[in-house]
Amino acid sequence: QVQLVESGGGLVQAGGSLTLSCVASGSIFSINEMGWYRQAPGKQRELVATITTGRIPNYVESVKGRFTISRDNAKNMVYLQMNSLKPEDTAVYYCNARLKIRYYSAPQLYWGQGTQVTVSS
Repeated sequence: QVQLVESGGGLVQAGGSLTLSCVASGSIFSINEMGWYRQAPGKQRELVATITTGRIPNYVESVKGRFTISRDNAKNMVYLQMNSLKPEDTAVYYCNARLKIRYYSAPQLYWGQGTQVTVSS
């Protein structure tokens, strides 16, 4: 009964900005790491950024200095602020969360359904 829902994707010109949001809802006891991945047509899904419960971020080299990941633990949300977007950033962006549904359960990874980001040149 856990759901992750992304929003905020769309079409933007190169050099523009977008902010993606993802909310986790349902039977959640705690959330550990949250992250954003992306998958371009014909390519494998790749890591974009992750953030720990203590808000320590990690980025793939290609987005460092342009993207910022953040989270609101009280709202079970993770965000991805994307600046200076490039056509090569075009992809479906997915959020994920490693979370526990009970205090005694093992953490499991959940994924959202994805949101399309298209950057035109």
